[in-house]
Amino acid sequence: MNLMLVMSLLLISAPLGFLGWTLFSPGTRSNNSVQANLHLGVTGAEPAKGNSSHLLTNIGRALTPSGYVRKLDHLLALAGRPASMPLGRVLAAKPALCLGAAALGVLMASAAQKPVITVLALFLTVLGYFIPDLLLYSKGQERQKAMQLELANTLDQMLISVEAGLGFESAMQRAGETGKGPLAQELVRTLQDMQVGRSRRESYLALAERTSIPELRSFVKAVVQADAYGIALSGVLRTQAKVMRVKRRQRAEEKAMKLPVTVLFPLLFFIFPVLFIIILGPAVINAIATFSGS
Repeated sequence: MNLMLVMSLLLISAPLGFLGWTLFSPGTRSNNSVQANLHLGVTGAEPAKGNSSHLLTNIGRALTPSGYVRKLDHLLALAGRPASMPLGRVLAAKPALCLGAAALGVLMASAAQKPVITVLALFLTVLGYFIPDLLLYSKGQERQKAMQLELANTLDQMLISVEAGLGFESAMQRAGETGKGPLAQELVRTLQDMQVGRSRRESYLALAERTSIPELRSFVKAVVQADAYGIALSGVLRTQAKVMRVKRRQRAEEKAMKLPVTVLFPLLFFIFPVLFIIILGPAVINAIATFSGS
């Protein structure tokens, strides 16, 4: 039993320690060199040397189907591809967390031999494997909501710039440089895609692929169609900005209409019982005292 306890603790501490190192380490020397070369505009960089993290990365990539890898890559794109969670690190963290959760489950099942504990151990194992997916999904949803809130104001700013005499891409560049949110970052990245040689259509469609907002997708499709048929982008931008303002007002009205339903449950379960106790409590106490005295 003691040997099993020691082995279980080792199986738990080793994956968790590696996961903490992979998530919070500043990066390897080769990655820092590549990033420095990219900032300096140097295209040739020495290939990165192998390190200890490649083993778990290769294991995770071998155990993960290719379709699931593409899904993780899409979740990373929606989350803005955070520097602390590249695709290789996510693939390495999934088997490590699964192994650590399985070891913890074995320890719990051996300590308390009950069917409920066994089911809980299986649940922990599955949860450990999907924890990176849940983190990426949550971060992506927060980022997409922030982009949706910024969309109407960004289009208004671009419309003002276009009407002042700037071109569409210049207006996009100005909105990206003056903005501070994730939508401004996506606009800057779209312009960078054009600067490195991608066509305007491919750059705009790539912007649509990196988001799940229906309004932004419809705006990108309208811009692509206008660019393909030679329609003036100023008119398209004016129409899309007006539509975004209407949709923003509709979302605000929808949230205001849902508010009474949202407040109803806390009102019934937390506020009304307290009011009943305060209002009817003294009367009940007096009634009990009266009947007990009689």
